[in-house]
Formats: sequence, structure tokens, C-alpha cells
Amino acid sequence: MKKILVTGADGFIGSHLTELLLDKGFEVRALAQYNSFNNWGWLEGIESEGLEVVTGDVRDPDFCRTITKGCDTVFHLAALIAIPYSYVAPDSYVDTNIKGTLNMLQAARDGGVDRVLVTSTSEVYGTAQYVPIDENHPRQPQSPYSATKIGADAIAKSFYNAFDLPVTIVRPFNTYGPRQSARAIIPTIITQIANGAEEIKVGDLTPTRDFNYVKDTAAGFLAIAQAQGLEGEEVNIATGREVTMQQTLETIAKVMDREVRWVTDPERLRPGKSEVRRLLGSNEKIRKLTGWSPRYSLEEGLRETVAWFTDKENLKHYKSNIYNK
Repeated sequence: MKKILVTGADGFIGSHLTELLLDKGFEVRALAQYNSFNNWGWLEGIESEGLEVVTGDVRDPDFCRTITKGCDTVFHLAALIAIPYSYVAPDSYVDTNIKGTLNMLQAARDGGVDRVLVTSTSEVYGTAQYVPIDENHPRQPQSPYSATKIGADAIAKSFYNAFDLPVTIVRPFNTYGPRQSARAIIPTIITQIANGAEEIKVGDLTPTRDFNYVKDTAAGFLAIAQAQGLEGEEVNIATGREVTMQQTLETIAKVMDREVRWVTDPERLRPGKSEVRRLLGSNEKIRKLTGWSPRYSLEEGLRETVAWFTDKENLKHYKSNIYNK
């Protein structure tokens, strides 16, 4: 890899991946969502001679062809990801997640890109039919968000089968850490506690998740990109450890040394058939083919996450009293 394009680089995982690539000495063209404020999201403050920031929108096919020129590797992370908001505005998810992915694939094909990594999600599996969930698990579209990601994955796979585009589908399980958006449960809890709340509003605490610390997720992306023979493959990034929401929130309270009460907020509950009850991923494939393994335990990752969120300069970016769909 020489020149790398990262779409969605201004977001949570994208900004961490961009930092990792720069630390490893790669040249990175980082795409931030265009806005009239010229704000680069979480890329603000990242300084490196190897970084080129561009702004635009993956929904524009001509723009996608422009930013892909001169790049030999593409990490496509740009997407709409908030599950609750996908119930409100599903059409926008189709435009960004499916059409945006199609645009990037076509641009990579036209530009002769050597490697394309398309970002999927463990949500495509829905509630586990068996555990650990491997890459052959059935897909279950339990939300408009997961449906669009299933569609994007299928489009990516079709470009490998039809055009020999060297695509790999990267499927992280639930990622958390510094810079995560307020719509996710871990930042929601941390910011409420950090702002002095003793009664914490939550959704359903019974589902289980396989939580990846963001630095492990970013390392997984890089390991997959550098491995040979993964073109046309789908690869989980998972810890292989399962924890309930209740256990996660109790660990957060322990790390923050606070006694709090959990209160169910009906607004934070998913529709019954849409809730993913259980996620526990298999990482056998990524371990075998890349040598990657998670470095952080949940508590270690939460300690770093809490330390970042409780910094006043970081906390001020979050409105803990407003539920962000």
C-alpha cells in the first residue's frame, strides 16, 4: 500500500484508522463529509505531512472517481450508522449506504485500485441463530440500517464476482471508544454520569454484545488489508467475548467509581422484532489468516474511553440530556 483513501475518515472508526495508517507511515487521502462550516469532524487536530483531507459526498459518483485517482487502496467506511434514525429516515440510508458503496466500487474499478475494503457490520447477522457467529451465519435485516448494509455487502461481492474487483468485506462487531457518537449506548452512559446524573436513562439491558475497542478494530482493518488472499472474502473483527448491556453499564459505573440507578426510557427501546438479542462473534478466520487478535479487555478499553470522555474539552461536544437518534 502506498497512497490510501479512507472514506468516512471524519467519523469515529475512520479517524482512528486514519491515525493508525499515518503512524505506520502511509500517505492518506481522508474524506470528510462536505459541510458549509468546513469542519473536518474528528480529523480536526490531526496533523501529519502524509495527510490530505478532502471534503465531499460518496453519493456523487463523479466525485468518487475524482478522489479515488492515484490511490492503490481504498478503505470505505462512509455510511449512516445510527439504527434508531434508520426507522425515521430509511431513504437516506439507501442513498448513502447502498448507492454510496456502489459509487465507490465503480470508482475503484475505473481507477484500477489494487485493494478495496468495504465496511460491513455485525448487525447484518441479526439475533444469533448460533454462536459464535461466523461469516457463514444467515443475514437477517432487523432494521432498515442493517438491510442497507446487507445490500451494500451484496453489491461489493457482486463486483468481485462479476468484475474481479479485489474487494474484501470487513465486518466489525460493536466498536466503542473515544470519539464515538452520542447515539451509542456506551457514550450515552458515560456522558450522563460525567455530567452528574444519578438516574441514568437506558434502553433494554438484556441483549448481549461483542464489544471491540476501537484501537483493536482499526488494527483489524490494517491486518486484513495487508493479508494475502482475502479478495472476495468476508471477515469478522470480533473479540469472541459476550457481555450483556447490564454488565457493560455496571462496568462503566465501576470504572467511574459512581453509584447510579438505571431507568428504562421507552424512547430508547427498539421495536420488538428489530432488537438484536444476542451477538457473539467468531474471530477464527481473522486470527488464522492475518494473525490479528484483540489486545484490550472490556475494562481496559472502557478505562481509556472514560478518560477521554471525562476530559472537559471532549465532554463539551456531547449533549447528554438529549437522546440522539
